[in-house]
Amino acid sequence: MAVLLMGKSGSGKTSMRSIIFANYIARDTRRLGATIDVEHSHVRFLGNLVLNLWDCGGQDTFMENYFTSQRDNIFRNVEVLIYVFDVESRELEKDMHYYQSCLEAILQNSPDAKIFCLVHKMDLVQEDQRDLIFKEREEDLRRLSRPLECACFRTSIWDETLYKAWSSIVYQLIPNVQQLEMNLRNFAQIIEADEVLLFERATFLVISHYQCKEQRDIHRFEKISNIIKQFKLSCSKLAASFQSMEVRNSNFAAFIDIFTSNTYVMVVMSDPSIPSAATLINIRNARKHFEKLERVDGPKHSLLMR
Repeated sequence: MAVLLMGKSGSGKTSMRSIIFANYIARDTRRLGATIDVEHSHVRFLGNLVLNLWDCGGQDTFMENYFTSQRDNIFRNVEVLIYVFDVESRELEKDMHYYQSCLEAILQNSPDAKIFCLVHKMDLVQEDQRDLIFKEREEDLRRLSRPLECACFRTSIWDETLYKAWSSIVYQLIPNVQQLEMNLRNFAQIIEADEVLLFERATFLVISHYQCKEQRDIHRFEKISNIIKQFKLSCSKLAASFQSMEVRNSNFAAFIDIFTSNTYVMVVMSDPSIPSAATLINIRNARKHFEKLERVDGPKHSLLMR
């Protein structure tokens, strides 16, 4: 299964890949250089899903080669195209031309591919203009993508939007996600939790969740991913490993703990009559069941991310 990560040079592809998959923090991406041709890296994701990442350099010479001499190699059997746009680019017309060239190659070689467009570096846009500019770009991209459909996300390495976009993308790549969600719902109902979240262990992307009560902050998943990822990095700098955390106040208690060999779980409880020890025991007892789900998930899936 192939996933293409493409976009013009300087659009931010390598920075976001490094934050999500290589444990960089945003400020450290400034030292990353431009990608030359194609950079390969292998990431094991959720145990059975192996990502063979191809980060395609976006310089004009490389882009032209992708559409000519490398066309069949790059665009054959593509499952997902992730195209990154720099919202501040002064060459919007050229950006759109390259994007359309990608779509033409996709239509010819992989017409069933899923298309994701990331309008990146949104932090550089004045806050009161962000909604309007993103909406305009989204409309343009959806029109240009026809007859294919594209899902658009606004992103920045400086806030939770990057995690939201990549969680949404990865969610569509998990082979047994419906079964996972059903079991997570059963688990939440049995232990009387307000909400249960499942995070991929290496990236801390949210891969599944179930809520019994409405929550006010619609961005809470991505914020939690970002905060815990930064905390894990801080622990690693002190040669310590992050395993679990409990946060409690007068309104709720939140437990974050290692769940399976490939996931962390977060359980949110608001019933003060349920002691912490009971919730921790329930998490421990559920581990074997969810480990079994991962083992019977089927053969190893190889995801080629170009």
